[in-house]
Amino acid sequence: MSVHRRPPFSRRRFLQASGLTGAALLAAACGSNTGRGGTDGTLTHWYHQYGEDGVQEAVRRYAAAFEGAEVDVQWTPGNYDTKLLSALQGGSPPDVFEYQTKADLVRAGHLEPLDDLIADVRQDFSDASLASHTFEGSVYGIPQAVDSQVLVYRPSLLDDAGVEPPTGFDALADAARELTDGDRKGLFLGNNAGTDVLGAPWLWSVGLQYVTEEHRAGFDDPAAAGVLTRLHDLFESDALLLGAPTDWSDPSALLQGLTAMQWTGLWALPQIEAEFGDDYGVLPWPRFGDSGADSVPVGAFGAMVYAGGAQKDLAKEYVRWLWIEQTAYQEDFNLGYGFHIPPRADIAAGAEQLSSGPAADVVRYVEELGRPSSPPEWTPAMDSAYKDALSNIVRGGADAETELRAAAETVQGELDTLFG
Repeated sequence: MSVHRRPPFSRRRFLQASGLTGAALLAAACGSNTGRGGTDGTLTHWYHQYGEDGVQEAVRRYAAAFEGAEVDVQWTPGNYDTKLLSALQGGSPPDVFEYQTKADLVRAGHLEPLDDLIADVRQDFSDASLASHTFEGSVYGIPQAVDSQVLVYRPSLLDDAGVEPPTGFDALADAARELTDGDRKGLFLGNNAGTDVLGAPWLWSVGLQYVTEEHRAGFDDPAAAGVLTRLHDLFESDALLLGAPTDWSDPSALLQGLTAMQWTGLWALPQIEAEFGDDYGVLPWPRFGDSGADSVPVGAFGAMVYAGGAQKDLAKEYVRWLWIEQTAYQEDFNLGYGFHIPPRADIAAGAEQLSSGPAADVVRYVEELGRPSSPPEWTPAMDSAYKDALSNIVRGGADAETELRAAAETVQGELDTLFG
């Protein structure tokens, strides 16, 4: 089975539309293959470049089977985000495209509400996948594939060290220290010590979140400062693997014996199983204290319709046909080339690859503990300020309360612009 190789749904991948320069807009408008919306019954459908062999051919095959129109599928290598946002801002957008729902795009009138498409089957979609595409009560993207991140561990190594699978932060930190032995570290959270990927689970672990329901920064709190200070202590303990040949999204550090436990993604499980058989297990990120919760972050690209398109209604029918009605295509897209969870619960439940072992555990975690990794109101500017604070605290030892307060000011400024 092909292993997922495209980047995870990192918030760093999303560029703020209002920050695009005039040069970027001009390049998108004047470059070849600008992707202007289809006319006379032809629809344009944009995908970013997936790293899994066979996906490009599959989506072209799906589109060719739609009888309502000719669909021009455009496969976008390189920086898909810049091209898409430039097209939306520059007036040459595709009819249908994949992305994550963002509040600023909704506010700008670029995204068409799709509540009518999903109404009859909304209960079939996982809450976490829909949360990524729901803003102020309306759904703007039909989830295509669900990816999640989990903690992967080697039971045999834990048994040899007399360590139980950790179910809380203190147990995880203790296990990381106990499992560190010579050239093998106990835990790998990425070469940046998790500061670029675990920012949300660290907040959830103490009962906090990026943004509150009242549109306030949700992390300027002593509880957040407390867990981040403890993470700095773990960073200083020499139990974390740093400087690995590949980063957290690739399981090579675990496969090569450089670590006993690694934070990575669902997409890596086939490769891990091929190497270790049944000698691996998965866990959510553990809670810290009594007020928080175990969690797994969930990312889900969705199919979207350009709200200003001349063939908007036809585009919606195409999206309904492909991502609501064609369940066989949806299973094929998720499991035929890589390893993802179909967003529809009935499809996931019937997928043999997800029916047992650690894969089934991940499906259960997503259903019970999943939270959106990038909520619609979270902008790149917010993400940058917050992650800078995390790095300064966890890796640099800076005062946690001071750093979080400064990041919260930036986040609040963004929120005031969106909701003020």
